[in-house]
Amino acid sequence: MPKLFKSLFFQVLIALALGIALGVMDPALALQTKALGDGFIKLIKMLVPVIVFCVVVHGIAAAGDLSKVGRVGVRAIIYFEVVTTIALVLGIVLAFYFQPGVGMNIDPKSLDAKALSSFSQTAAQVAGGGVSEFILKLIPTTLVGAFTTGDILQVLIVSIMFGCAVALCGKRAAPVVELIERVSEIVFKMMNFVVRLAPLGVFGAIAFTVGKYGVGSLKQLGGLVALFYVAVAVFVVVVLGGIMRLSGFSLFKLLRYLREELTIVLGTAAGDSVLPQTMRKLEQLGIKQSTVGLVIPTGYSFNLDAFSIYLTLAAVFIAQATNTPLALGDLLAILGVALLTSKGAHGVPGSAIVVLAATLSAIPAIPAIGLVLILSVDWFIGIARALGNYVGNCVATVAVASWEGDIDRARAQRVLNGELDPAGSVAQAEVVDLDGAAAQPQTL
Repeated sequence: MPKLFKSLFFQVLIALALGIALGVMDPALALQTKALGDGFIKLIKMLVPVIVFCVVVHGIAAAGDLSKVGRVGVRAIIYFEVVTTIALVLGIVLAFYFQPGVGMNIDPKSLDAKALSSFSQTAAQVAGGGVSEFILKLIPTTLVGAFTTGDILQVLIVSIMFGCAVALCGKRAAPVVELIERVSEIVFKMMNFVVRLAPLGVFGAIAFTVGKYGVGSLKQLGGLVALFYVAVAVFVVVVLGGIMRLSGFSLFKLLRYLREELTIVLGTAAGDSVLPQTMRKLEQLGIKQSTVGLVIPTGYSFNLDAFSIYLTLAAVFIAQATNTPLALGDLLAILGVALLTSKGAHGVPGSAIVVLAATLSAIPAIPAIGLVLILSVDWFIGIARALGNYVGNCVATVAVASWEGDIDRARAQRVLNGELDPAGSVAQAEVVDLDGAAAQPQTL
């Protein structure tokens, strides 16, 4: 029993229950707990840029062969594009088959445009710049600027360039590599402190939500939300499950292995809250550090599977709700535009609504004002969106590692089967042991 109480998974479940209870009994007090959830996520985001830099640089330096690093990156991008396209098509197919918006008969002129005012300018920036603007946004203004803004892609660009330069310098850069390794150990020790605060973060996030929307809002979310949850579940089980099977592993065993992280994502509706410890656990699974360091951070911007389902599903829903007929050309336009806009979602404030607005702005046939219909349930949709994106990126890492031969299959199977303690051997940095104290670094 004492071990159960020390388990982060158990603590987060208790926090979820207490948060819901507080939201029901004292909504006014529950609204004041929002700072706990926001503060927890801010603490995580504070450490993420440094962790990504250390992991990527050390991984590239350890890999040595820059052509291999480039090959992993290219294969990851190919995987992302194929899988997110499947997700986008699934959203359109489900929307047309189940028709969640049909019968609402909403007059676009009756909707309040003020509710979208805070998103309009950002949406115009996302949609208006096009591909060239997106590429320029990948380049930080200064070397340090990437870390101050917290943009994962910018940090990744700097990290890859720095890691390649270190690898080319050879033995002369050995002291730098050693320094980065030691910094990584210290930062992961800091992360261990933050991870222990996860129950407080989950408690604050769920209490605020129930206090603001009422406990009834947890079940009265409407057909669109229910359909989206079903769509994400189908995508995870069928598509991602199939990918895991082709890679030689079980999806459900992977989900069990990541249960603590999944519970935190469920409570905070944010995948960022578990990014660092997820990278470490995938390394513990037997995947090379260089592969984890490239695929996971890149996937947070380029491999948003559930977000892709949301974009096309919501766009067709708005068209149905406002009685807007869609021709085949409109559907192809939705698909094509969403392929681009979905890649810039991470790090954009209010990203879901902003990117959806940017997508609709490129398709005049659909009234963008229909986004008001989505606003009231966006947070609840965001829970499944965050969970689906998170599982998609973990599966992507396993798939790319299997494709590249960068995973110790025997070790991975033993860990997933529960035959080997994953914290028992991990290279290069301190392990964040989610069920107890931090483990000591060892060698694979």
